[in-house]
Formats: sequence, structure tokens, C-alpha cells
Amino acid sequence: MKERWFIDRVRITVEAGKGGDGLVHFHREKYRPRGGPDGGDGGRGGHVYLVGDPGLKTLLDFKYKHHFKAEDGRPGGPNNRTGRKGRDLLIRVPLGTVVYDDLENRVIGEILKPGQRLLVARGGRGGRGNARFATPTRRAPRIAEPGEPGEVRHLRLELKLLADIGLVGLPNAGKSTLLRALTGAEARVADYPFTTITPNLGLYQDETWRITLVDIPGLIEDAHKGRGMGVDFLRHIERTRGLVFVLDITQNPQEAYEILKREMAAYNPALLEKPRLVVLNKIDLVENPEAVKFQAEPGVPVYRVSALTGEGLEDLKGGLRKWASALRENPETSPGTSLSSS
Repeated sequence: MKERWFIDRVRITVEAGKGGDGLVHFHREKYRPRGGPDGGDGGRGGHVYLVGDPGLKTLLDFKYKHHFKAEDGRPGGPNNRTGRKGRDLLIRVPLGTVVYDDLENRVIGEILKPGQRLLVARGGRGGRGNARFATPTRRAPRIAEPGEPGEVRHLRLELKLLADIGLVGLPNAGKSTLLRALTGAEARVADYPFTTITPNLGLYQDETWRITLVDIPGLIEDAHKGRGMGVDFLRHIERTRGLVFVLDITQNPQEAYEILKREMAAYNPALLEKPRLVVLNKIDLVENPEAVKFQAEPGVPVYRVSALTGEGLEDLKGGLRKWASALRENPETSPGTSLSSS
């Protein structure tokens, strides 16, 4: 099952290369038996970089390998030759990876763009050869410096999926069915809670625009305290530009809506500033969907749909299209801007 291979948090150790040692050497030629010092400097050790790779969707590559080391610099050579630098180590990670110094629990940086590089460990400086220590009063120094050790860092990598819209809801609200209906994404669907135990990504597009959606596994009350799947998946909501609240119309949608908002506010109040719309799902299971009472905030549209039968989906798609167009025209759309179905 693919769920066991979705890894979104790992700890690794990275070690930059040691600098090469400086050389003690004296120039020797046939008719110059007492040539001066010509020991070269050692080369710098290789740096360690994390690099954004759009082809990766999980941190699975780090499940079994936790230690990474760059190449050491080479020693200095005679005739003042500097040793070769150690090769830099490039470690590929998915877009959306947040990098922490695990010992200090602080953010070092984030990988958000393809090919973006983040320096996480610096290579050691190469040692100086004996030619560097020659002076008018010390013409034959027999000393050289060793190369400096490379930087060692303990990192924590956390993946926050990059998507335009996050689908959030209580377990069994029908998020995976809705994602599949909108995008054709392969997501597990069944009539029991926690069918989805990893985030699912889907792409909804036509000839002129595209929206990436992520189905966040079902939240429950006290998720922000780690209950259920807790903060393991709440963090994936943080990078989305908008939220779709998917509510089961047969299971007190007003109460479910308030639970979801409380959990997100407790985890990160900024989540509730994102643009949003509400989907009352499973209208095929009630006789009169319009009679079900539900009240959202002013300006927040509410769609009644059946992800299973397709009823109401065209209206929902129209709202999503308008939102995508607004993003294209104004990428810096205010987080508090509500989506509109008009």
C-alpha cells in the first residue's frame, strides 16, 4: 500500500568534507640543491547542499539512509600546487521541504523552487603549505597546517506539500471522493473513517489554467494536540493558498465546520485568514438539501454537491475557475479574500 511510503518528516546528519592538509616540501632541481619551500595549500572540503527536485513527492529516500558526507579536499602538492577541492554533495529533496537545525530547533531555510539550493554544511578550509610560512628570517620553514574539519549538522526535514487548495474535513466527509471527481486523482475511498491516511495530490485543469489540490487526511477534535493524525497533517494546510471545507451534510455540518475552524485556529490562527469556500457533500443522501440549515461567514460561498453522483459539481468547478483566474491576475491576492461563486 502506498500509504506506508509517504514519509514527510525525517532526521539526517550531514557532514561537509575536511580540508586537505598543507604540504611541507622544498624545491629541488639539479643545479639548485637548496631551493626554497614550495609546499602547496590543501583544497577546500566539499560543501553539502539540499536541492529542490519537483519529481519527488515524499522524503522516502531518507528512510534508510541518514548520514551524508561530502568529499574531502586533497592535500597540497609540490611547486606550490593547491590541492583539488572536494566535490560538493547535492542532496535532492521535494519542493516544500522545511529544514531545521535539529539541535537548536530553528529553521535554516525552505526549499520552494525547482533547482533551489540551500547550503547546510560548509566544507573545511584547506591547510596552508610551508611556502606560506617563509619569511626573510625563516627561509626554510618545516611547518604546514592540517586541513580544517568540515561542518557537521543534525537536520530535521519536514515536508509541507505545495498546493493551491487544501481540502479539509472530518473523517469520512468525502474529501477523497471529491478530489477524485474533480481531478481523477487515485485516492482510496471507502465508507469508514480514516480511509485516507496520507495526503493525496490532484491536478484540476483545462487548456488555459490549472489548480493543484491536496486532500488532507481527516481532522478530529483536539487534532492540534496530536490526537488522531494531529499536527502530522495540519502543517500541510499551511502552504495552500485557499481552503475548501468539505462537510457531510448528513452529519450536522454546522458543528463540523466549527470543530474544523477551532482546530486550525489552535494550530495556527493564520490558517483562518486564507480564502475559503464550503462544500456540503453527500446531498444524494438527503431528500431536500436546501432545507439543511448551515451558516457560513459573510462572503464565504457554500456549494451543495454530491461528489459521488456529480450533482452540483459544475457550479463548484465554476467557483474554482474564478479563484484560479484571480490568482493568475493577482498572485499576491490577500489571504483574507473570500472565494466567490458569482
